Amino acid sequence: MDLLGISLLVYDVTRRESFTNLSEVWAKEVKLYSTNEDCIKMLVGNKVDRDSERAVTREEGLALAEENGCLFFECSAKTRENVKQCFEKLALKILEVPSLLEEGSTVVVKRKILQQKQEHQIAAGGRCCS
Repeated sequence: MDLLGISLLVYDVTRRESFTNLSEVWAKEVKLYSTNEDCIKMLVGNKVDRDSERAVTREEGLALAEENGCLFFECSAKTRENVKQCFEKLALKILEVPSLLEEGSTVVVKRKILQQKQEHQIAAGGRCCS
């Protein structure tokens, strides 16, 4: 749940049950088990392309995000609406949190492992990305 100091909580705006489960269970679990004081939390409402089927209002999502100290976005994975902006905001927020970028932090260690893997693939004649 707390991956690299980041918690991404996603619910389906067309399913009240997914929002209720998130607000009553998952948001509390993040608070309880987060191992990083500087954990960046983002609440994302998905499937905004299906607005006529919406069961959770934007205002409800925003209120839950504020209550839990989360960034908030609504997006559509299907149409890609706001997906890029969501991850750009998350990346910028990571850069604002010094503890996530300190030497020895999980983020830095994972980044070094990925860089070494890419360098090894390139040296072996492979590509670094698919």
